[in-house]
Amino acid sequence: MNIPVWYEALRVGTIESGPDGPVFRYDASWLRLNDAFPVSVRMPLGSDPIPPKVLHPWLQNLLPESGVLTTMGRILGSAPEDVIGLLQHIGRDTAGALAIGGEPADNAVPDYRDIPDQAALERIIEELPAKPFLVGEEGVSMSLAGAQDKLPVAVHDGRITIPIHGAPSTHILKPDNRRVAGSVQNEALCMALAQRMFPARTEVIGPLDTYALNTMPLNATRRVEHLSVGPVITGVAGARSYLLVARYDRVQHGERWQRIHQEDFCQALGKPPGAKYQHNQTGAPGPSLRDFFGLTRTFMMGVDTLRLLDAVIINVLIGNVDAHAKNYSLIINPRRVSLAPLYDLMCGAAWESITLNHAQSIGGQRRGMQIRRRHWMRMAEECGLNARSVVRRVTRLADAVLHELDVAIDTVRAMPAGDHPILTVARDEIRKLCVTVRRNAERDDASA
Repeated sequence: MNIPVWYEALRVGTIESGPDGPVFRYDASWLRLNDAFPVSVRMPLGSDPIPPKVLHPWLQNLLPESGVLTTMGRILGSAPEDVIGLLQHIGRDTAGALAIGGEPADNAVPDYRDIPDQAALERIIEELPAKPFLVGEEGVSMSLAGAQDKLPVAVHDGRITIPIHGAPSTHILKPDNRRVAGSVQNEALCMALAQRMFPARTEVIGPLDTYALNTMPLNATRRVEHLSVGPVITGVAGARSYLLVARYDRVQHGERWQRIHQEDFCQALGKPPGAKYQHNQTGAPGPSLRDFFGLTRTFMMGVDTLRLLDAVIINVLIGNVDAHAKNYSLIINPRRVSLAPLYDLMCGAAWESITLNHAQSIGGQRRGMQIRRRHWMRMAEECGLNARSVVRRVTRLADAVLHELDVAIDTVRAMPAGDHPILTVARDEIRKLCVTVRRNAERDDASA
């Protein structure tokens, strides 16, 4: 078994059979490139093979989870445990920059299949539970992590299309979730709120940041999202609504879309997807916030530690209890690793059926309403942060959320899918959280 791994037209390396399982070996031609980047912070560039114990969990995290993975395996005739076999079928467009298997992509002439009308899009959405990622269709090979229905798509001149034959997707389409009413408007609200609080900025990082290949200018400037989110908009297809999220790991240069490499925190910490929560029943300990901040200190710049702190606080303030290790990512450039923009933001507190426990503890406390000053200070000590600065940041961000909340709601109501009762419920829950978390951070009741 020799499975090539590509970055655009360049061979990054090969997945090879080994006595203890598949190993990964970088291609010599890739190692000679000045612009070469590692597949993972756990897989540094070099001639030594990457062993199965490092490679396997990293590959696992490229695949969907739970019932979605089981359904895909059944369609493809592969066991859910057959990670390599599945990725050979669906690994041409994944999270990040790499394509697994097949031939190198011809990005000069990318191939997309039109969706003729809204009725056709509605049919695709309706069929996603039975045919995740359109698996089995001619030329389609793509995958995203997670247990919810979603679909990588490409948007051209306002038209939603399906990438085929290894063409890069540009957006993620997330249909309404019938188990939690208003999921589209809820996520749109939280994303719009974060976007207002942390607007994107532009900076020049250097020539290697653009992965200069062939026609790419060596000194190009790339837009860098600083603890922000990509643009989102809601849409309607017949009786279904959806959220359309611009991918931060895709950048457009003229008519050409370029993939940017990234990995989630589970991959960067060597954890399988089942261990994405700090507290889980898999037997594999999940990462804590201490692990998160250790990752930023080891591989990123100091400003990324501050961005991560803001992300942790914001997730508490909006009640995003599902901010697990796969919902944080880092961007890998040839000479720099940085924290990726926020994504998958949702006010879980808006639904009674969702747990109130956060994915990671804040100083030993998992419930947002019960996080007090001492918990923030304990978290700061565990993570090597200045405790008083952390508390001040909590109060400032709580004020900022309250200030921007109504404008963010108006923004979502003006989107194509329109209003939904969940917006009022989410607004009330977020306000309550901000007021309570702020008050508890300012003063601590030792008896509580």
